[in-house]
Amino acid sequence: MEIILASKSPRRKQLLALCGVDFKVREADLDEVLDESLSKVKAIENLAYHKALTIWQHHRQALVIGADTIVLVDDEVLGKPTDAEDAKAMLRKLSGKTHIVITGVCIMDQYKTEKFSSVVEVDFCVLNEQEIETYVNSGEPMDKAGAYGIQGLAAPFVTAIRGDYYAVMGMPVSKVYEHLKNW
Repeated sequence: MEIILASKSPRRKQLLALCGVDFKVREADLDEVLDESLSKVKAIENLAYHKALTIWQHHRQALVIGADTIVLVDDEVLGKPTDAEDAKAMLRKLSGKTHIVITGVCIMDQYKTEKFSSVVEVDFCVLNEQEIETYVNSGEPMDKAGAYGIQGLAAPFVTAIRGDYYAVMGMPVSKVYEHLKNW
């Protein structure tokens, strides 16, 4: 069976490859808007579902995997920054605090659909303005929820993590692997 990753994220592509499966990548073109009537976990799973469904509708014989990630600090959702100033504001909010990263996943084929998620707590050190400025000027935070990549130049900012490291990057590899094994 053909497997398709419904994502434009190079990180998700790298992470799915760790599961040892052959797959293709197709970008799911849709508005990424969280349903405010749902819990944050259900809302991000729902968004992953819509990504997978968008691709599956054009590839009905395939198994499609959709995923999305949000960052929550003080119950505020931090998506991808709109510009450098937005990225700086997000990093200031994360500075010295514990935040939550939720990655929702949906796997579907013509017979069934499974949605699941991984919730991770991440602690950040206190960041000074120079650190924030330098990091934002690197360009790295611009395409990442919460304006940082744990696997990149923001690694020194992370003082602790409770949960799946790979979920913070954008895909809970072990959970995806287990679901694919049982498919």
